[in-house]
Amino acid sequence: MNLIPRWQYPLINEARKTRRVLMVEGARQCGKTTLARHLKGDTVYRTLDDIAMRESVANDLKAFLQTEHSMMIIDEVQRAPDLIPEIKRIVDNDTRSGQFLLTGSAHIPSLPHVQESLAGRIRRIRLRPFTQGEMNGAQPDFLERILAKKMSRPDTNFTKHDLLSRALRGGYPEVQPLNTREQRRWHQDYITAILSRDLADVANIRKHDSMQKLLQVIAAWSSKFMDTSAIRSALSIRRPTLENYLSALQTLFLIERLPAWTTTDYARVGKRDKLFMTDSGLMASLLRYSGNPKNLNDDQTGKLAETFVYCELQAQIDVSDGRFVMYHYRDNEKREIDFLIDDEDGGFIGIEVKAGLTVRSDDFKHMRWFADNLITDNKPFYGIVLYSGNDIIPFGKNMWAVPTDCLWHS
Repeated sequence: MNLIPRWQYPLINEARKTRRVLMVEGARQCGKTTLARHLKGDTVYRTLDDIAMRESVANDLKAFLQTEHSMMIIDEVQRAPDLIPEIKRIVDNDTRSGQFLLTGSAHIPSLPHVQESLAGRIRRIRLRPFTQGEMNGAQPDFLERILAKKMSRPDTNFTKHDLLSRALRGGYPEVQPLNTREQRRWHQDYITAILSRDLADVANIRKHDSMQKLLQVIAAWSSKFMDTSAIRSALSIRRPTLENYLSALQTLFLIERLPAWTTTDYARVGKRDKLFMTDSGLMASLLRYSGNPKNLNDDQTGKLAETFVYCELQAQIDVSDGRFVMYHYRDNEKREIDFLIDDEDGGFIGIEVKAGLTVRSDDFKHMRWFADNLITDNKPFYGIVLYSGNDIIPFGKNMWAVPTDCLWHS
């Protein structure tokens, strides 16, 4: 099988030279095992999805961790969190780099009873479902190209139908060759498996039907501002219960919160997070969207496009080595910017998402206001409206309408 190169592969190879423990985290079925098993070098692989392996840990975890190989790969380590303190003991006694590579389908520090963070010893690397860039063999350099003003139009005839078709499919590897009906069935089976098998590892939640309903509600809120009162009302559950459920879904990498940009004294800036599903295809299947983009209404189209772009952008930011951090912006005058990206080298990139073919000057007005009123120290601001057209169109200084497929074409 031809493997699709993952953007995290060079990060892992670099980190194993300097860190004693590496952790590759991400949702189930996003490709962690394939990535880990194809690392080069003297490695031994053990998966804790194997009952015999888990029983070996329970019988003698010290013996389980003994190896003559240079690196031990332990897959799905969240299924035996008692290994973490022993790994700490081993790498404290032997400080060689690259001894362990762990994969986890849950955010390990968020698990109950996990007290050891491996701080100073571990490098965490996030893996997401496939991006369009990875599947097209492109580099994760869209933000750098904006800053360098070197965006170029790919030689393709990109359409709104293409955008929505990609978003409806999402990025999970096993979904890629499936037809529309099978895509939805795979996503539904995936959620059932997660809630029946992995939920117990991360939280003491037994009401799987309530979690299923919550996921459908959360899918409807993807790309929207967090309103816990409205979500609780839709499900008739108490606030502590909702927070517990949301925390579990975040721990399983099914949902994420995008924080508001608040680094300002401007009193009218909002502080509510935006909520996102971590895969647009999974969101679409939970909401039972039509597999034909022509049948989607404007609200569905907007939600689908913004969630899709969020996933693509966040995947590129994940591998930027901390250079970029993403926020959203909204104030009490209802000025909004879908995505506001802070570059540690100085400057900001604002990104608005439009699923349609038409871009007007008015689409840039909130970004222009932000650049004129909230940017200090002469930092540059770049405003981008992603749309479903085929041309890069200037709209003033450092402002452009950009075809969405420029995200994944270097």
